[in-house]
Amino acid sequence: MSNRYAGVRFASPGAAEMERVLLAWMAELVGYPATASGHLASGGSIANLTAIVAARDATRLSPRDFDRAVVYTSDDAHHSIDKALHVAGLSSGRLVRVEHDDRRRMRPDALEAAVERDRASGLCPWLVVAAAGTTNVGAVDPLQEIAEVCERHELWLHVDAAYGGFFALLDECRPLLAGMERADSLVLDPHKGLFLPYGTGAVLVREGDALRRAFSSSAAYMQDARAGSDASDSPADLSPELTKHWRGLRLWLPLMLFGLAPFRSCLREKRLLARYFHEQVQGLGFEVGPEPDLSVVTYRFVPKRGDADAFNRALLDHVLSDGRVFVSSTTLDGRFMLRLAVLNFRTHLDVIDEFLDILRRGVAQLQD
Repeated sequence: MSNRYAGVRFASPGAAEMERVLLAWMAELVGYPATASGHLASGGSIANLTAIVAARDATRLSPRDFDRAVVYTSDDAHHSIDKALHVAGLSSGRLVRVEHDDRRRMRPDALEAAVERDRASGLCPWLVVAAAGTTNVGAVDPLQEIAEVCERHELWLHVDAAYGGFFALLDECRPLLAGMERADSLVLDPHKGLFLPYGTGAVLVREGDALRRAFSSSAAYMQDARAGSDASDSPADLSPELTKHWRGLRLWLPLMLFGLAPFRSCLREKRLLARYFHEQVQGLGFEVGPEPDLSVVTYRFVPKRGDADAFNRALLDHVLSDGRVFVSSTTLDGRFMLRLAVLNFRTHLDVIDEFLDILRRGVAQLQD
């Protein structure tokens, strides 16, 4: 039952229709028009690649322009964007990291200045990748203002909302995420923001024909499938994948069984827990990064003597060796930082309080 091929509607109309319905729901959630189309991918990496290839073809970027092509991202863009540009044949172009503000959000004024400078230099600006929740710090770029820059300069706007897009289910987050609906393409990961099994990402393109033009293909041995259905309805014509398993079921079934209410409650809890931790860890003497837009917190302890980076590496080792809580690290402006990402459905207040106690004990032990 679950091991169904889902690439061609002719072979599995139910699986293809389930995917279409789910993508239509996600498109409505982010504010896309009825012209939107999409694909359920293995995750954000393939979804980003799919969107970038569709953008490359839709903007008619010629191979002779690849060396002059300029892509603009924030400092904290996910590294899958770099990989996608490489696979799409665009790694010979320029990747510009646009300056960020004190909350690590892309600055629209810096973006516009960079575009105007590059165009005046004879380069070919064509793509802006903004984030609705960066992996590094959870920042949401000012999407409305970035969309306006893109429209003025006729640039394709892609929004990586793999981590943060489903926070749009919360009324209090809708203003923060305003502007997603103006993106030409968008990535969401149900295996992140909906707490579902790995292997469920989604790409949406505002004008769905761009996906079909980029990925639709045929062969003589497919003529029966083509004769029996509309090819544009087949997931295999909307992505690089031909062999495709039935990802829709793992998304559709939980939504049908439980509705949206528990998912909303879980997202709201994680955001509140991140804000609680951001406040409480300062009371333990930690420096903190930006107040969380969503559910990622960066922080570090600065000892009275010794190297702060070395101290926090040792503190991270202490936390991981304890084994009760897993956190990671990152580097911000050359500083080693600890990073808490609250996005597991089993993480509740007692876990955060336990982790604060682990940090308190670790700092005391390392300072002895």
